[in-house]
Amino acid sequence: MSQVGGVAGDIVQDNRAAELPESGLPEIGARLDRLGSSRTMWTLIVLLCAGGFFDAYMLSSGSNIAPSLVHNGILKATTEGFFSLKGYAGFTGATFMGMLLANAFISVLADKFGRRTVFTFGLVWFSLCGAVMAFQNTSGALIFWRFMMAIGMGLEVITIDSYLSELIPKMARGRAFVVNNSIHSTGQPMAALMAFLLVPQMFLGLEGWRWVVLVGALGAIVVWPLRLFIPESPRWLAAHGRLAAADRIVSNLEQRVEREIGRPLPPPLPVTHRPPHVVGRYAQIFGREYLGRTVMLSVFHVLQGIGLYGFINWMPTFLVHRGVSISHSLGYTFGMALVAPLGPLLCLSFADRVERKWQIVGAALAVAAAGLAFSYFRSPYVIVPIGGFELLSAAILSYNFHAYQAELFPTRIRVQAVGFVYSWARISATFSGFLIAFILGHYGVSWVFLLIAGSMALVALFIGVMGPPSKNRSLEVLSP
Repeated sequence: MSQVGGVAGDIVQDNRAAELPESGLPEIGARLDRLGSSRTMWTLIVLLCAGGFFDAYMLSSGSNIAPSLVHNGILKATTEGFFSLKGYAGFTGATFMGMLLANAFISVLADKFGRRTVFTFGLVWFSLCGAVMAFQNTSGALIFWRFMMAIGMGLEVITIDSYLSELIPKMARGRAFVVNNSIHSTGQPMAALMAFLLVPQMFLGLEGWRWVVLVGALGAIVVWPLRLFIPESPRWLAAHGRLAAADRIVSNLEQRVEREIGRPLPPPLPVTHRPPHVVGRYAQIFGREYLGRTVMLSVFHVLQGIGLYGFINWMPTFLVHRGVSISHSLGYTFGMALVAPLGPLLCLSFADRVERKWQIVGAALAVAAAGLAFSYFRSPYVIVPIGGFELLSAAILSYNFHAYQAELFPTRIRVQAVGFVYSWARISATFSGFLIAFILGHYGVSWVFLLIAGSMALVALFIGVMGPPSKNRSLEVLSP
């Protein structure tokens, strides 16, 4: 592992590679694609994804502490004005507005300065802002620091997605995103458990909800030193002409994998398609070659922002609105959330065998069906299994679209392109929060779930009709 850290250090000092052309990117990609599912690669995946656990924890904690924030008078469950910033909708909106800012505008930094630098910065940023948020006493201050924290969370997520797609061999990308999603999703039940245990309590003069936030903020800082062992993306280096640095990292990985398997690696596949030697520009997202994918994924994220985040972020509030106590609603939420990290692991057997787009279609239809069923039952013996199935379906959809959107754009613009299309999910989740609060207050839970089901049905339609195949295809061929 120290070797990998040494390679990462060499990147910063490499000057010769800056003069080399971009033409070596396909060769670097072909060499990475032959590394297979080795212990070396999976170690890097786990180290990279560890920070995602706390990202998910901090994101999920918002919905779990919401009933307590309302009970303490800091926020309101529903609001008279559509865009009121005194309610939970404003709190949720600030979360996704911060992620939107990171996705739509700040993401360009990862394509300019590198994946490793940016996802490290994002982790430290959201940890510090989360710690500050835990000590706020007014709705305005609470919402402001939630917004600031969300900037780091949003930046880290899209950068990790791009890094994973660039590092992992083509035959294992699906499984890598399954593991990423599983580790990431573990933060969700952990946040629910911490809220269940801590929210009703008072420690050292601080309400329990504040400790829920502090646990996530301080835990993320612990992960930061581990990420120092992760090298820069070789594909990103090659795309920026730094072929000597990219070659050193890949050579190091090849040597380690050969020692593990006890034999030489097979020769890399011959390069049959060479990407154009052009500098990455934001405008390329809207060029003729990628405009269709940009539109498809943007519409997809508008719809899934309503369907997925609408259910996940409002689930405890839905239960309270139906007369379930705060403590019982958090207990039910924890029971449902247990499937989130374990469910995706069931998909390891088919993650790279079934075409990605059809996994998304199937999962979206399952979310729609489960949402409709959830709205018609009140018994916890029925609600918890249905909610668990909905979260399982959401997790399957999530790991697939995170992999899919990163595959559909070239290395030179990958993070900013993923950031742009993903920003529509943030916009959708921001305003759908106000919409859901309005519908919940005026029409009830059943109408909210009709909105969620309709959105997910349209997701299945758009991806099924417009989505290109991506299974077992090299990034340089899929997105030249």
